[in-house]
Amino acid sequence: MSEPTFRTPKGTHDVLPEDHQYMTYIKKAVRHRARQAGYKRIDTPMFEDKGIFERGIGEHTDIVEKELFTVTGKRDGEGKERTYALRPEFTAGICRSYIEHGMQLLPQPVELYAIGQCFRYDRPQKGRYRQFHQFDFEVIGLKDPSLDAQLISMTCNIFKDLKILPRLNLQINNIGSQENRQAYVTALKDFFIGKERHLPEQDRERLKLNPLRLLDSKEEDTRILLKSAPTFSQFLSDESKQYHATLLEYLDALNVTYVPNEQLVRGLDYYTQTVFEFWDQSTGAQNAVGGGGRYDGLMELLGGKPTPGVGFAGGIERTIWHMKEAGVQVPNKDQVDVFVAQLGPEAKKACLQLVAELRDKGVHTVGALGEASLKSQMRLADKFEARYTLLLGKLEVKENTIILRDMKAGKQKQIAFKDAIPQVVDLLGKENLDTYVLRDHIGGETDED
Repeated sequence: MSEPTFRTPKGTHDVLPEDHQYMTYIKKAVRHRARQAGYKRIDTPMFEDKGIFERGIGEHTDIVEKELFTVTGKRDGEGKERTYALRPEFTAGICRSYIEHGMQLLPQPVELYAIGQCFRYDRPQKGRYRQFHQFDFEVIGLKDPSLDAQLISMTCNIFKDLKILPRLNLQINNIGSQENRQAYVTALKDFFIGKERHLPEQDRERLKLNPLRLLDSKEEDTRILLKSAPTFSQFLSDESKQYHATLLEYLDALNVTYVPNEQLVRGLDYYTQTVFEFWDQSTGAQNAVGGGGRYDGLMELLGGKPTPGVGFAGGIERTIWHMKEAGVQVPNKDQVDVFVAQLGPEAKKACLQLVAELRDKGVHTVGALGEASLKSQMRLADKFEARYTLLLGKLEVKENTIILRDMKAGKQKQIAFKDAIPQVVDLLGKENLDTYVLRDHIGGETDED
């Protein structure tokens, strides 16, 4: 086999049929839990004005400094180039949409969810891609620890539905208000005066631009210094402490298991108060499947009125990896029920109509392929793992009959051509037919969305 001329770009991957089965299953779990909780689905553009992410996520975050895919548009009337960025996450774009479409006039809070692709020009590594899929929840317009608790509980239920919750640890923290954060940043800078030389180069840069990012540094020297550094809890206001205590009470009431983690800050500037992540039980943050938190100041940064919000984003590729590691098998609806084999032009013509009618009845049918011998076609039916095969040769066309073969039992019988469809339907069972009526889904979504 020769080497392919073209391959997927570095950091991207093809979602092959096997993984689409997992992806469809995850989307169904997400949609089911979202609908239960009153969320409505939203899709934002795959690219936005770069400024949305610079303002919302923060100029001195890894995402904006290193990971944005930027696209330069044509010059406007004033000769300026517009710079766009492929979305690295959903929250900033959804908040922009909330402002643009006047969603503050809707009953609050507005609960929205999204499923789709995001892009980060990250260094590709195990389980991390430059083009990846996320599911996302946002609750905008009201600040209440019960909303944080409900969101966290819902995400736990999704991971429970997908049978990977026992593999995960819910890490949770409170990072206070913007004022609390500023006071803590000042204290951190003071603490590191004279200690900068002990920090790796990247963390020295972080200390200058965004000291909070030192808290989630993976560098051993930095981790050792942080053990004697001031802690976030020392700078939390009484209001923030009470908010967090109430949230934990609600999580206890919902039987949600969590791990308090004062080092957890999340990498985006817009977070305030609650932050949380789902870590891998064995590898910790390195293989986290998602996280979120409260972002009460984000709307103002994007030009809107002060509006509280809380959200969560989960990585679908990471979730699939965990499901496979856990041995989770997802339902496969792509099986072939019937293979139709034929020999001769008249038989092929008759089979085309038969195949079409079987599909309309909800029978997964493959057939009327090529000009190969019946023996070759039967081998192909085996490879497709078809449950039944219908064989139509020249003799059967003349006699208006067809051969029905049970592939598993290895038995076959000759029946009247007109009885082929009713007998196949009876063998499969009407409850197992893959039927779909569009009117049943008005306002809803198909499995493939």
